[in-house]
Amino acid sequence: MTQSKKSILHIGSRDIILALRDDILRLEGCEVVSTISLADGPGLFASRPFDLVLVDVEGQGRVPDAEKLCAEIRTLHPGQKVAFVCNYLVSIESTCPNDIIHAQFDPRAFIEGVGHALE
Repeated sequence: MTQSKKSILHIGSRDIILALRDDILRLEGCEVVSTISLADGPGLFASRPFDLVLVDVEGQGRVPDAEKLCAEIRTLHPGQKVAFVCNYLVSIESTCPNDIIHAQFDPRAFIEGVGHALE
């Protein structure tokens, strides 16, 4: 990924996937703060700066909620990098995230996507 340790706020949708992705990110040398609740995102984000906010949008109704969270985060910090993680095609009409990472449960694809989002 990169030379310096990156801090990532990871907002997942399922406990087991959240833990797996957190472990993958930590193995790559990232510092990770995570939650499974979209509602916790603004509070965690306000507590400290992050290099990237990673939001899992898998599941019913999560894309609009993730876009709302993204807008809230961008209001607090306009330059914040945000990426959505999904295993299916998310509408390319969404203008909120900097990147959409299609991980397909492939750790290498996930790390490559995160690395791209951090650029």
